[in-house]
Amino acid sequence: METRVKVTIRCNICGEKFVLRGRREKGAIDTGFKQCICNNANDLDIEEHSL
Repeated sequence: METRVKVTIRCNICGEKFVLRGRREKGAIDTGFKQCICNNANDLDIEEHSL
């Protein structure tokens, strides 16, 4: 079963913030987010909110 969630992603390098909608499937969240505009793909704070 997939559940819709709202995800806030903040880059710890440049401070850019992204608010996305995604799906929680089998314990993982899929938003399609790959990397920040500063090319950071690993040093991110991810916060999940239910819709």
